[in-house]
Amino acid sequence: MGELNRGERLQIMLTDDELKAVDDWRFKTRMPSRASAVRELLKRGLAAEGFDLANQGAKSKDFGVVTEEPAGKVAGRAGKSNGRESAGK
Repeated sequence: MGELNRGERLQIMLTDDELKAVDDWRFKTRMPSRASAVRELLKRGLAAEGFDLANQGAKSKDFGVVTEEPAGKVAGRAGKSNGRESAGK
């Protein structure tokens, strides 16, 4: 198997509660590292259906991992569930 070259670094800031949610999910699913857990969560999020586009003018602070956004303020589930449960709920 060839070596995977990950030449780009993505840095994000998380609250203590958001980091705890990621770590709890990581250990529950037996992921080998935080980075692998975040990559898997990104892969699942990108593959998910039922999400609207972000509203024009939305700010980074409007998107959280463990907080509930007010309906209509930012992107969220639209319509019926796709059968997946959210991590941490």
